[in-house]
Amino acid sequence: MSSGLPRFTLRTSNELLQKISYIAGANGRSANKEIEMLLKRYVAQYERKNGPIPVEDESNN
Repeated sequence: MSSGLPRFTLRTSNELLQKISYIAGANGRSANKEIEMLLKRYVAQYERKNGPIPVEDESNN
């Protein structure tokens, strides 16, 4: 089942991945969704402080 979303490979330590997976399980999410949620929070925090980040319109790709 392909979602059509872009893929991104993240290299991290086994210890950190295990800890993220633990937290994700406690929150009822997969590790991938937990990382995605954390990244969204980080970007939102940055944009609140610095203004919107310009991105290309995905419909033009």
